[in-house]
Amino acid sequence: MLQRPGETQAWNPRRRGPNQQRHDDDNEEPPPSPNFFGPARYYCVETICAPCGVVIAWTKFARSESPTNILEFLEKVYKTEASRPDYICIDKGCKVLQTAVSNGSWDRIWKHTTRIIVDTFHYIQHRVTDYLCRTYCNPSPGNGLAPNLVIIEYDNNGRPHAKRAFNTQVCEQLNAWLGGFQSILKRMKPGNFNWFLHAMLFYHTKHVITQQKRKEKAKAKAQRQNRDDEDEDLGLDQENNFSDEENNLNDLD
Repeated sequence: MLQRPGETQAWNPRRRGPNQQRHDDDNEEPPPSPNFFGPARYYCVETICAPCGVVIAWTKFARSESPTNILEFLEKVYKTEASRPDYICIDKGCKVLQTAVSNGSWDRIWKHTTRIIVDTFHYIQHRVTDYLCRTYCNPSPGNGLAPNLVIIEYDNNGRPHAKRAFNTQVCEQLNAWLGGFQSILKRMKPGNFNWFLHAMLFYHTKHVITQQKRKEKAKAKAQRQNRDDEDEDLGLDQENNFSDEENNLNDLD
């Protein structure tokens, strides 16, 4: 099997790519394996990231990425009302919202603090006839109901245009980066897996924070340079004007 990784045996589970469950499929728990010829594997790693790329939390889902598991994970991370974000962006946000309303956690926990939306990439793949998704989970509504998600920006000609205020693909970008370590992680024991993944996510977060500080310093330096240039130009103009006025006064005397 190591020499021919694409080969599968009759006792191996039939999988559809790395994840056998699509993001908008019905989330039923998979049936237990009829045999134990292969080692048990976790279904996926779930991460929570800020729009800037900082990793807030992560966990492992054993059997499926169901809305129930996602809601339980969010409740463990955001235990108090003050800590809950204004928006939570999930690839299957409409399914999570539907489940939250059904099990009562929406009225009990999220209704007064948080709105659940779908990221931009998966939103365009959801069904147009999905009224709940199109009405309540739109990541960039154009009707002005979510002014924090859509901002107005001006081009070089001064013409306004709408722009998304946040990067909703940050978790997908993180997953693409973590995919480079898949061949290493899938052969590790649980203890080594947890340590290695946590260390890499910590390194990634430190790198993101360092990049943000560099951008802030560069922006502040550019602003100071612009102010210095303006002050220098103003001082030269004033000096020339004062000299001309002194000459005029001397002529009058």
